[in-house]
Amino acid sequence: MIDDQDTGRALPERGVPADRVLRELRGLREGDRPTHGGRLFAYVYDPAVPGLDELAAAAHAGSAHVNGLDPTAFPSLLAMENALVGAAARLLGGGPGTTAPDVVGSVTSGGTESLILAVKAARDARPDVAAPRIAVPVTAHAAFAKAARYLRVALDPVPVDPATLRPSAADVAAAIRPDTVLVACSAPSYAHGVVDPVAEIAGVAATAGVRCHVDACFGGWTLPWLRRLGAPVPPFDFAVDGVTSISVDLHKYAYAPKGVSVLLHRDPGLRAPQYFAYADWPGYTMVNPVIASTRSGGPIAAAYATLRHLGEDGYLRLAAATRDAVAGLADAVRGTDGLRLMAEPESTVVCFTSADPGLDLFVLVDELTVRGWHTQPQLAYGELPASVHLTVTASVAPRVAEFGPDLADAVAAARAAGPVELPAELTALAATLTPDALTPELVAGLAAGLGLGGPVSGGPGVPGGDRGAGAGGAVPDRTAMVNALLNAAPPALRERLLVEFVGLLQRPTY
Repeated sequence: MIDDQDTGRALPERGVPADRVLRELRGLREGDRPTHGGRLFAYVYDPAVPGLDELAAAAHAGSAHVNGLDPTAFPSLLAMENALVGAAARLLGGGPGTTAPDVVGSVTSGGTESLILAVKAARDARPDVAAPRIAVPVTAHAAFAKAARYLRVALDPVPVDPATLRPSAADVAAAIRPDTVLVACSAPSYAHGVVDPVAEIAGVAATAGVRCHVDACFGGWTLPWLRRLGAPVPPFDFAVDGVTSISVDLHKYAYAPKGVSVLLHRDPGLRAPQYFAYADWPGYTMVNPVIASTRSGGPIAAAYATLRHLGEDGYLRLAAATRDAVAGLADAVRGTDGLRLMAEPESTVVCFTSADPGLDLFVLVDELTVRGWHTQPQLAYGELPASVHLTVTASVAPRVAEFGPDLADAVAAARAAGPVELPAELTALAATLTPDALTPELVAGLAAGLGLGGPVSGGPGVPGGDRGAGAGGAVPDRTAMVNALLNAAPPALRERLLVEFVGLLQRPTY
């Protein structure tokens, strides 16, 4: 007999039958956002290809227990990894017959790991620099900041033009110092989906003798296919002189299951500092190309199966469907009074903001959620206003016709509700409070006032996070108040509040 009090415990007193465990997992998943169906504009990438999920799951299961720690013990994994690196290199301007014939690379767990390793390789290649620095546009992915903190590298932010949302090569050049070891740019940027002027930035980096990394993690897999379809995609890959490394995520627009990314270097010498090797202990000699030692072969096998199954013709079709979906969503935004596009779409993103002071974007996000559309709010930054981000995948194409009317309806509802009004005390706190002044009591009071920390309700998550499922606290069904508070706070306070709020959600179940 199974003790019902053990339900939800990862380690019950008595083992639970397999069918019940699977039922419990399905029950937990019921509170998650939909990963398929074309209504979730963040976090997941759905091509809507019949049978692809089953193929990837079977490939994953077949290699789940293979260990990437020692490629000599599991040559199948080595072969698949080399094939994935070769595919990415060929797509991004490397390999035999190109101007970058010696491109090498590694498969990582995701874009963040790829960027951390790109920074590590650049830092470790310059042992003569005591206090290394990296120059990064403010629109570059936050994983660069994470890499800088983890690796004790100074981060020099480069401003972007508030109209074009891109950095200028002149500003990048001005940010390069004698201790700069890496310059970064995006193709495209996550927030707005625009491609930085890679050729110009790589040129100033090369002139200064500094590595240049192109973060193509987000949409870089799709840009070559869009170019083949006639889109005016600017140069961004290894065909550009001065580009020394590129990262691209296969679990995004290559539509492989999470988490698989590829980090490419123009030649083996550039990659060498990425490795970690250690033999000064009595155990096995350790050599790792990436951060992890033990790695499951499951994600790599699933990615290999996905690429083999879809092929170049499949990716071209998916890119065309995505292009058409982007165009349709952008038309819906243009046709809705009170909204404006942050940039004309040039990749796989539609990003818009409010052109009407009476239209609160955070309330609009809640209204879209009520109507089944899960979008991503982005807070104001410097001269850039708050915005709404839509990551568009091929699965969105059949839903485009539904979006316009729902968007107009949601805008009308948001106008009727009016902007969020923070309590006066919260507004004052956001303007004057410093991160160090946050006490547990103050955080608890803020959370309670915002509806955080109670039983799991299945509502949407705060920016950058997902909903909890079974343990700890919960987020409210509507998050406009939370986002308004974060938007009113300076970045350092936002960071601390987010850490504290997410900490309230991540509590163990005993």
